[in-house]
Amino acid sequence: MARLLGVDLPRNKAMKIAIRSIYGVGPKVAIDVLTKVGINLETNSNEITEEQVQLIRAALDEFTVEGDLRREVALNIKRLKDLGCYRGIRHRKGLPVRGQRTHTNARTRKGPAVAIAGKKSIKAMK
Repeated sequence: MARLLGVDLPRNKAMKIAIRSIYGVGPKVAIDVLTKVGINLETNSNEITEEQVQLIRAALDEFTVEGDLRREVALNIKRLKDLGCYRGIRHRKGLPVRGQRTHTNARTRKGPAVAIAGKKSIKAMK
């Protein structure tokens, strides 16, 4: 099993898919790195040699990935929270940041629905 930047690559997958398990590596970066290094995109992740792993590691140094990217994103969010801007307040409250509606939906950000005791709908009262 190949290990890149502290991440174990999944077994029995094409390299263009397996390399995406690294945080910050998407389809475009995966293809760019593998073509630059000269590895076939469909090569199985089990068949990769240690020399090829070293080449991929060197090619990924050009991009901000894994720990550095996670730290950068966390610092950006912390900066917004400290500023107290609209987006920072939304992050603080755990609500959607990019303008999505919250009257319905938004359950991923808000968490499971909590019933309010004693509140009935208007139709039920009539």
